[in-house]
Amino acid sequence: MPEPTSPADLYRHSLRLLLDKDIAGWVGLWAEDGLMEFPFAPEGWPRRLEGKEAIAAYMRPYPDHIDLHDFPELRIHRTTDPQTIVVEMRGVGRLVETGAPFDMTYVAVVTVRNGRITSYRDYWNPLAVLEPGTDFAGSRR
Repeated sequence: MPEPTSPADLYRHSLRLLLDKDIAGWVGLWAEDGLMEFPFAPEGWPRRLEGKEAIAAYMRPYPDHIDLHDFPELRIHRTTDPQTIVVEMRGVGRLVETGAPFDMTYVAVVTVRNGRITSYRDYWNPLAVLEPGTDFAGSRR
C-alpha cells in the first residue's frame, strides 16, 4: 500500500493492519517518539507509553488475547488542526482464551506528523478489561 497521505487514511490503514494481526506493521506507523495514552485505564494498566519501543512491547501480545474481526461504526472527525482527528468506533471479535465475544467502544484523539502517528489518546471502556482473557497488558489485577 502506498504511504497514506492524511491522518484519516493512515488511521484506516492502521485498523486494517490490526485486523490482519500485523502488529509489526501497525507499530511501523508510529514516530520513534510517539506517545500513547489511556486516560481511563484502571489500576494496574498502563496509562502512558512513551516511544515506539514501549508501544511495540504493549501491543505485541494483543493478537494472542483478542481476535479482532471488525471495526463497525467507524466515524472519523476532522479538527481545527489538520493533523489531528477524533475517532469513534467499536472493535468486535472474540477473546482468544475464553472464546467469549469482544465488543469495545472507543474514542481516540490521534495526531499524525510527517506520515507517522505521534500521539494517540485512547478513551476505551475500562470495564471491558474485567473479563477473563483480556489481561494482555501485564496488569497487576
